[in-house]
Amino acid sequence: MLTLSSQPSVCCAGSPAIGPVRGYNLEMLTRRKNPNSSEHRQTEQRNPASRNLDRMSALEIVRLMNREDRKVAAAVTRELANISHAVDAIVRRIHKGGRLIYVGAGSSGRIAVMDAAECPPTFGTPPQLVRALIAGGKKAVTGPVEGAEDRPQDAIRDLKKIGLRSTDTVVGIAASGTTPYVVAAITHANKRKAMTIGIASNRNSSLHRAAKIAITPQVGPEILTGSTRLKAGTAQKMVLNMLSTATMVRLGYIYDNLMIDLGLANVKLRERAKEILKDASAQDVSAVEDALRQSKHDLRVALVMLKTGYSAKHAQRRLVGSRGDLRKALGE
Repeated sequence: MLTLSSQPSVCCAGSPAIGPVRGYNLEMLTRRKNPNSSEHRQTEQRNPASRNLDRMSALEIVRLMNREDRKVAAAVTRELANISHAVDAIVRRIHKGGRLIYVGAGSSGRIAVMDAAECPPTFGTPPQLVRALIAGGKKAVTGPVEGAEDRPQDAIRDLKKIGLRSTDTVVGIAASGTTPYVVAAITHANKRKAMTIGIASNRNSSLHRAAKIAITPQVGPEILTGSTRLKAGTAQKMVLNMLSTATMVRLGYIYDNLMIDLGLANVKLRERAKEILKDASAQDVSAVEDALRQSKHDLRVALVMLKTGYSAKHAQRRLVGSRGDLRKALGE
């Protein structure tokens, strides 16, 4: 379920500067370096491979991007142990009545919103099971909200608003690992005894240190310096794909490798449901359609009917008796 911060937009961040020296002042020359400065963030460093990017042809640009994107899967591979550890932790918390809560800002928040929004139609999960908080609220989903990520108090307010519990898991997503909104959410969740997971492309960041489980696929500098919607964003999407999918598989929201709980919101999905039941039961389309009608389009009930010959009522009782465990209901 998508849950959005209600902070109103002030104005659009990232508006083009007027003139090449806007924002440059003496403070920039004298500012003390700190551990979170861009010199210490891979995500903010310049990529030597993309020097003279503005002089490249379209083909040269996309070839370069393709070469750099190959590094993402390798970086995620190095984090598989941490990702699987995180999945196990999420599953344990959900078994205790907890939720999976994503927290992000900017492009990281939008990736989180997308993953959370896909869970109900893909897995048939209740809408409150997977939620996403994004700094800046609803406006931040489709555009920038100036300063939203720099307000840590908003993260605490947003978590309180959804009633954060100790059984919940909070996943903070920030490419740099330093976003105040995200770090504050993880820090507050720790105080509430919730499980905390941090996803960042920089190790030894504030987020890395604050989270109980740190997932840090280091993808290296972007071809467009600091544009973390590129490799860092791709890595975040890959990690969230793994977290949500593996969690739902472990919780029993699929059968074999089939989406047995998918929503039937349109013609395409209703046809897909028939194909799923045909594949899972080895029955013909006529039997599948009959089972769907009798089960009132409940794919789990229909599958038990198709594989056992039980009536819809008996199939429903089998599922209740197995507490929703489809394999157990089928005697497999």
